[in-house]
Amino acid sequence: MASTAPTLRQSSCWKRLLRPSRQQKTCVRCLSTALATTPSQFLPPPPPRLRSPFRILNDTTHTLSKKIKTYPPPPSHRAKHPFAVADWQAYHQKQLDPTGSRTRLFDRNNPDVPRVGDILLVAFKTGDPFAGVCLSIKMRGVDTGILLRNKLHMVGVEMWVKIYSPNVMAIEVVKRAEKRARRGKLYYMRKPKHDKGSVEKEVEAYLKRRRLIRSGALGVKDPSLSAKNPASARSGVGAR
Repeated sequence: MASTAPTLRQSSCWKRLLRPSRQQKTCVRCLSTALATTPSQFLPPPPPRLRSPFRILNDTTHTLSKKIKTYPPPPSHRAKHPFAVADWQAYHQKQLDPTGSRTRLFDRNNPDVPRVGDILLVAFKTGDPFAGVCLSIKMRGVDTGILLRNKLHMVGVEMWVKIYSPNVMAIEVVKRAEKRARRGKLYYMRKPKHDKGSVEKEVEAYLKRRRLIRSGALGVKDPSLSAKNPASARSGVGAR
């Protein structure tokens, strides 16, 4: 108990000394002074006006606005050629098919138009001819093509043929399908269940019959008149 008495006494002394300073702080009052307006005669003069970098002309005869020369717009190619793509297609079709036989052959309004499922024979200027079942026909103007499938040496072979290609010499219909296909693309014929196999026999029979007609042995001009099979009643239609 004797050791804590001096400590308590010292803290009480410090409190007694700091009490007057706290009272002085509370007695301080904030003073504010009114804003005095300075007379205009005592204000400093304004800074001199900066000189404008632009020259001001007082001459009224001189025109400030310069007349800009305008040019008419260039001629519109769209107004001159409203159907540019169709004209481009027609121009190239005329160049690649001067007689129009291939265009008429694949025209949808042609009753003898080749359809998917028919056997077609394509002769080229360079290389051997190729025959096969038509699986698909893509009508794309100049890029119109047909997909033919055949079996060579027990291996399925497919070929895309562009009908307007300069390398194509002739396209002939060897045999018509027995009935019109219900689909536009016969890709299911790639499966072994529906694969038609090789068309070599049909092509040989067609070439033999064509040679007899050209030699006059059958005595007819139209091959459809001597056809006994209704599936091949209109065989021999082609374009060169």
